[in-house]
Amino acid sequence: MNVDTLNFKSLPLSERIQLVADIWDSIAADTSGKPLFVAEDVADFNHRLAAHQADPASSVPWDQVRTQLFRKQS
Repeated sequence: MNVDTLNFKSLPLSERIQLVADIWDSIAADTSGKPLFVAEDVADFNHRLAAHQADPASSVPWDQVRTQLFRKQS
């Protein structure tokens, strides 16, 4: 899919927001009753959550991560 051919940026903001909502609703309808994550994803998430709960100081605040990311792009 070529995003440029959709020309969504020419839509008013309210219509773009509605478009996103419509797309999200269609995804939700297509996945209704189906797992969004495979068992390995859930296991990995649970492992990472347990590690964070065991040592909360090991995490990095989002503001710090964001600052580092944008610093590297400059």
